Amino acid sequence: MLGTFGGALEARQIDASDGKLTAEVTGEVETEDDVLVIRRIHVAMRLVAATDLQDKIERVHGIYAMNCPLYRTLHKAIQLTSSYELVPSSAAH
Repeated sequence: MLGTFGGALEARQIDASDGKLTAEVTGEVETEDDVLVIRRIHVAMRLVAATDLQDKIERVHGIYAMNCPLYRTLHKAIQLTSSYELVPSSAAH
């Protein structure tokens, strides 16, 4: 999901390279018939970019998932969600 989001940003001339886009992934596991089953996965992304790109980034985040092979493969079996935090370029140093 991170790669697809980054690619969608890059296609719109928003630089997501060189560590500007990172993610932390968390999963929630439950027991079903004594077997551990992954139920939910959340990808929390962090993007270092100019704040004037916020609206464009928000639009990209709203549409990228259905173009992601991982999301399209798993979203009916596992709840997959994502979020992003925009870190102003000036604050990232």
